[in-house]
Amino acid sequence: MARARCRIFSALGVLAAGVLSSALLAAPVGAVDQDPVSAKAPPIVGGQPTGIADSPFVAFLVDAQGNQFCGGTIARANKVITAAHCMTGETPSTLRVVSGREDKNSQAGTTVDVADIWVHPEFTEPGSGADVAVLTLAGEVPEPPLEPAGPQDRGLYQPGTQAQVYGWGATEEGGSQSDVLRRADVPLVSDEECGRAYSGSFTADAMVCAGVPQGGVDSCQGDSGGPLVAGDRLIGIVSFGNGCARPGEPGVYTEVARYHQDIQAQLT
Repeated sequence: MARARCRIFSALGVLAAGVLSSALLAAPVGAVDQDPVSAKAPPIVGGQPTGIADSPFVAFLVDAQGNQFCGGTIARANKVITAAHCMTGETPSTLRVVSGREDKNSQAGTTVDVADIWVHPEFTEPGSGADVAVLTLAGEVPEPPLEPAGPQDRGLYQPGTQAQVYGWGATEEGGSQSDVLRRADVPLVSDEECGRAYSGSFTADAMVCAGVPQGGVDSCQGDSGGPLVAGDRLIGIVSFGNGCARPGEPGVYTEVARYHQDIQAQLT
């Protein structure tokens, strides 16, 4: 079964599951703080730890309980691109964005409230496409943004293009957790190959797939909304897959260039 790759977390410390942090409740809208993030989501399959200095555009989302549940990409100082399915049941008051933090147990980086959520109006569920959302932050983050791919970047979507996926999702299907940001290198696969793997759930002009034929390298639960990067462009958004890193079943990503006009309208 194809599944979205989010909502796998466990709470730690004083932010136990279901218990609101008094610090979070007391924080004013628009505040930028240094609260430690106390939840873990499992990291990318077949990847390796990577420094936030090498990928400063990568951010993660936390819910009202302080649980990290999805990734995101800084596209402007006050804009973060993520997956629409990550926003199911969320409102600006239930979200925060954390940037500049490699280890979720550290106090590095900044945490910013969310002022507004835009979800693509055509989105219904990941297998139907349009799995993209843009968050407007209540403050700004200092990290440099990553530019979303546009029509001029179509060459980056050729099968075999080497791309990088980033996140804090599972190291194996149903596997253990990690606190640190990880990266995996994955080649793009053809629409034909992806269509065979996801008959009825893959739309060639709205999605792109990446992975190795033998499996073993992939995004996984906890990585949803995170970036797929090639040519210094955000070319994809982690969306869904059949399990994680299975042979012949690559990860499926929102094709950012397909939604370039809609995304750019939200970044102005």
